[in-house]
Amino acid sequence: MESASVAVEHAHEHHGPPPANRSSRVEAQFLGMLLFIISEVMLFGAFFTAYFFIRVVNHDHWPAPGTKLPVAVAGVNTAILLFSSLTMHWSLLCAKNENRWGMRAGLLTTFLLGLSFLTIQINEYVHLGFAPHDTAQGTIFYGLTGLHGAHVFVGLNLLAFSTIRAFRGHFSAKEHRGVEVPGIYWHFVDAMWIIVYSTVYVL
Repeated sequence: MESASVAVEHAHEHHGPPPANRSSRVEAQFLGMLLFIISEVMLFGAFFTAYFFIRVVNHDHWPAPGTKLPVAVAGVNTAILLFSSLTMHWSLLCAKNENRWGMRAGLLTTFLLGLSFLTIQINEYVHLGFAPHDTAQGTIFYGLTGLHGAHVFVGLNLLAFSTIRAFRGHFSAKEHRGVEVPGIYWHFVDAMWIIVYSTVYVL
């Protein structure tokens, strides 16, 4: 009788489905961002496929005849974005070492550098002298650089939230995912721009 009553008590202790199985090696936020980045790589891959089709398969001129790309301006923008990766990394290191001033300065500097990059890119579009519908090359150029610019815009929003939270004292050495996860996304944006700059502007 006693064993039966104990079994009944244990049967009523748990209600609902069992808890979800979680890996002890990879945290959910980190894994989610990695999976998202993988999907974004495939998205960029579709645009690069069109780019290489024009240049390698069709052997069309790049850029289109009568058009010119501002390689020097894009080079300056590349340097800005690369430096923003350093400030982002510095911000994360400061967060891990309880250096709140450095973390805030790093996040704010990264945001301002990213904003400068996007402003220069928009100004570049204004003065290019050709539109996306003028040529196939123009369509691909605006498609690739515009897609990257959209990712920079998303990254700026993530950085804005992280910066606001940092100034409100939300992060510490133990709780800094709000800095690390946007940082992973920002490094992806920077790395993707190097590929875009190298193929679209330089090659």
